[in-house]
Formats: sequence, structure tokens, C-alpha cells
Amino acid sequence: MSIKVSDYVLKRLSEWDVEHVFAYPGDGINGLLAAWGRAENKPQFIQARHEEMAAFEAVGYAKFSGKVGVCAATSGPGAIHLLNGLYDAKLDHVPVVAIVGQTNRSAMGGSYQQEVDLLSLYKDVASAYCEMVTVPEQLPNVIDRAMRVARAQRTVTAVIIPADVQELDYSPPQHAFKMVPSSLGMASYAPVPADEDITKAAEVLNAGEKVAILIGQGARNARVEVEQIADVLGAGVAKALLGKDALPDDLPYVTGSIGLLGTRPSYEMMQDCDTLLVIGSSFPYTQFMPELDQARAVQIDIDPQMIGLRYPFEVNLVGDSAGTLRRLIPLLKRKKHDKWRKKIEKDTARWWEVMERRAAVDADPINPEYVVHALDALLPDNVILAADSGSAANWYARHLRMRGAMRGSLSGTLATMGPGVPYVIGAKFAHPDRPAIAIVGDGAMQMNGLAELITAGKYWQEWSNHTLVIAVLNNQDLNQVTWEMRAMSGAPQFLPSQSLPDVAYADFARSIGLGGVRVEKPDEVEGAWRQALAADRPFVIDFRTDPAVPPIPPHASLDQIEAAAASVLKGDSDRAGMIRQGLKAKVQEMLPGTRHRHPDGDE
Repeated sequence: MSIKVSDYVLKRLSEWDVEHVFAYPGDGINGLLAAWGRAENKPQFIQARHEEMAAFEAVGYAKFSGKVGVCAATSGPGAIHLLNGLYDAKLDHVPVVAIVGQTNRSAMGGSYQQEVDLLSLYKDVASAYCEMVTVPEQLPNVIDRAMRVARAQRTVTAVIIPADVQELDYSPPQHAFKMVPSSLGMASYAPVPADEDITKAAEVLNAGEKVAILIGQGARNARVEVEQIADVLGAGVAKALLGKDALPDDLPYVTGSIGLLGTRPSYEMMQDCDTLLVIGSSFPYTQFMPELDQARAVQIDIDPQMIGLRYPFEVNLVGDSAGTLRRLIPLLKRKKHDKWRKKIEKDTARWWEVMERRAAVDADPINPEYVVHALDALLPDNVILAADSGSAANWYARHLRMRGAMRGSLSGTLATMGPGVPYVIGAKFAHPDRPAIAIVGDGAMQMNGLAELITAGKYWQEWSNHTLVIAVLNNQDLNQVTWEMRAMSGAPQFLPSQSLPDVAYADFARSIGLGGVRVEKPDEVEGAWRQALAADRPFVIDFRTDPAVPPIPPHASLDQIEAAAASVLKGDSDRAGMIRQGLKAKVQEMLPGTRHRHPDGDE
């Protein structure tokens, strides 16, 4: 019995263990949709509200499952809509395969409806592999290569299938000239550097007295080895934001996030170290690393294209993090855990005290730092977390401590708005037995999250664990950009661009059968979190938060803070009360180079 090309595509995806395809329908993939019907919806077609959301869900699925995410869209506008989510995958090194339709071959080049030059359009985002299927015999090779390249290079690949090709009878490649047969599967491999490079790296690390370690998501499979090398070297460990879940925050020498959304102890460790070891990270902000002539440095990364970036590394090791560290550790000399390590641990402990005090600061109506800080102690041990871009990412980075098997992510390199809700929906398909929480701003919720609640409403009963919490930090302001304008440009808030309408997010959730509550008082915050985590269905918490609480970077100066406060007073007279008289004193202890009195009497 013959099958069509569309049937074979779905069959081959299933043979690659693809269980879900995040998608939106359209006539450019009608052949595939019919094939899904014949295949009894295997792999499962997950209907998003928008193609961009389908791509984000595939990214979230891939980030939290470790598998390849797959998304699909129709020709023309559908394929275009996928792009932002696909760029999010590419820039964060996440394996995603996009399958998109195209107009019939007979119409190509005729300026036909919805005809877009998809090969040119996808040339950058799917630069590792992008191919159009024009005859059945190109399969299975095209599908196999798209899956294999995406997984091997941790990137985006694309397969374009014209609508008429989808309807052709499938015929496999023959044992003949200019035919390309293919096979399933990809062997596991873990490259490690040459012995001489390992020896050079050990010499650099052994010579250092103040060693700092920076890890990223590439160190996630090397948690045990990172703990071992930090112990041997007496080092502190800072984490790039994509590596927030690579090492627990309850280890006393883990200084937390680094960068604009980072912590003071991470910043100061980098300012004072004489040796730097970077593991599995392409953290982009050089100004948060040691001065360029300050520290001798070693980098470990599995991708040779990412080696040597950001800092003048003395030794570059291309290899799997865990395998490389296992070979490196025996060559290292144990350092005494003296003043350097003790200072890091003391600074880190004080930082968490500062975060607690900042969360306790009064605000109008609710301090957003308190909202996220209150969640920290309530987090389930196996929770999956996502934060959206904006000031919500600051509070996620600084107030939530990863412990045990917790996972978390956000749009790291693209830093796009809108992936928070679709990320956790993708996560629930990857791990239907685990709770998931997204922390999003009201801008991101209005941009993407509200509609995608409908997707959660459609599928939540399929998940064995029904806990999916969406926390909206509703301050009626595009807050991160507002504060960037004030701190960087000395400009007041430009209300026509920044002000947002107040939306009844919880009411909308309840209107589609989900749970929801609006919280307008600080004493209601913890109870709302507990209610949401105990709910029998996805739940939205609408927290009314104060836009005047600044997301201050760890390198900010007091002059910048004062300028930001002054711009509010000058430009927003009707909201001037939101900046309290004590702003300078309240933020002072966060800033580098500033002393503060500690409760134990030390400075």
C-alpha cells in the first residue's frame, strides 16, 4: 500500500522519537494535516494560538527535555511568524527543527499568493541546515539530517515542503546514482581536549591564588565535577543566567547570577580574582568579567566556534564539560580554603540577607521583589521555572534559589519579550508530571501570554500534574525599558510608549476555565502563591506591583540611581510619590564599592 510524502514525514519524525509538534494550521500544510488525521495524531499536533508561540513552545520543550523540539507552520505568513521563536532557539543553542509549507512548485516564481522565498528567509536562522523537498526521493535524508544537525550542533534547522509535494506518493531513494539513502539515530559522543592542553590549563589554575569560576548552561551535565573543582581550587562560582539551574544556590560559594541581572558578590568576585575558569558559557558582557590584564584565564566549551570569545583566554579547551573536568581535576593542587573562599561565602550570605531586606521594603501597592522572594521558600523541589524578559527577569535572577532538581530558563541571548508562558507550556509537555511556574511582566502577558492561556486551557487535563502557575507582575508600565531610560539616558518615563492599560488577567483566566486571583495587598501574597500551587488546574495570579522599585544592576553607581530618581520627580509629577525619600539609602548596600553596616556589627 502506497503512502504519501506527508505520511512518511510524520512516520519518520515518530521514528526519531518525536512525540509532539507545536504548530498552527494553514493550507500550505494541508497535506500534513490530512496525514496527521490518518496517523491518529502521532506525533501529537499541539495547537498554539500563533506560530511564534508554537516556536517558543518547541524551544521550551527542547530546553527542559534535552530533546529536539519540532514546530510546524504554513507557507508565507505562518513561516514568517515562526522566526522570532526560532532565533531564540538559535541564539540560546537549543535544537529545534522547523517544518514549513510552501506554495505548489508550479506557482513558484509567479508572485503567487503567500509565496515567500523561504530558502532566503531562513538562510540565517537555519544556517546549519535548510532544505526544500522537491521530490519524494529526498526523504528520508532531509528529515534525518535536519534532526541530526539540530541535535549535534544545538541549533535550528528547517525543512520546506511545497504543498503539492506533500500530496505525492512516497518513493524511497534507490541504490542508484544521485540517490542519497539515510539512516536513523545519532551516537552519543563526548569530545575531550588533548593531554597537552589539559596540562597547560592545570598549570594556569595551579598558579592562581584567587580563582573565580563562571559556568553556563554547558556545565549543566557537569554538576558533580564543578563542585569538585570548586572545592579543590577554593573557588567561588558565578552563573550566567542560562546556567542558573546548573548548580544549586544553597552551596555557600555559589555567588548567583552575573551581569546586568546579577548579584553583587558575583560582580566583586570578578573584580578581585587573579584567575578565571569559564565552563560552558558564552556570557557576553565583558565588563562584568575581570579587567583584561587582571586574570589568567581558561575556557572549556564543547563548541569550537564559541572558544576564545569575550576574554583573552590563555588556554582554550574544546570538549564536553564533564569529561574535560574529570581529566583536569587530578592534575590540580588543592588550595587552602583561606581568606579568598571565606570572603566569597561571607559576601554571598550577606547578599541573601540584603535580598530579604529589599523584599521587605514598603511599596505601593506591592513590592515586586517581595512577590518573587515569597515564592522562593515555597518552590516545589522538582519545579520548572521560566521568566520573561523585562524587570521580571531581574527578580527571577536575584530572588529565586535553585535547589535539587529544579530547572529554570528564559530567553537568554535574544532576550525577546513573550516566551515565558509558552516556555512553561512546552515544559509541561516535556515533563507532564512536574509543576511549572512562569513569572512575567504585564507587557509580556499582553503581548503573548493572554492568548496562550487558551492553549493551556485546551491541554492541561492531559498532564498528570496540573500545577501550572502564571504570575503577572502588573505595574502598568514597560518597566525595564522605563528604568533603562532613566538610568542610562537620564530621561523620564515617556508615558505614550511605556504606560500599559490595566487588564483583569485573573478574570480572563477564570473565564476560560482556569483559576485566578488578583492580589493588591502585601499580606495576600504568600496565600496567593499557596493557593495557586495547590490548585487543581492552571492558575493565574495578578500581582499589582509598584513600578517605582528599580531593577538596579550590580555595577550601577549612586550617581546613576540619583539621576534616575530625579528624572522621575522631574518628568512624572503625578507619580512622584512612587520614589521614596530613602531610595538612595535602600539601594546603597547593593552597589559595589559601598560599605554597609551589617547586623553583626561588621562593616
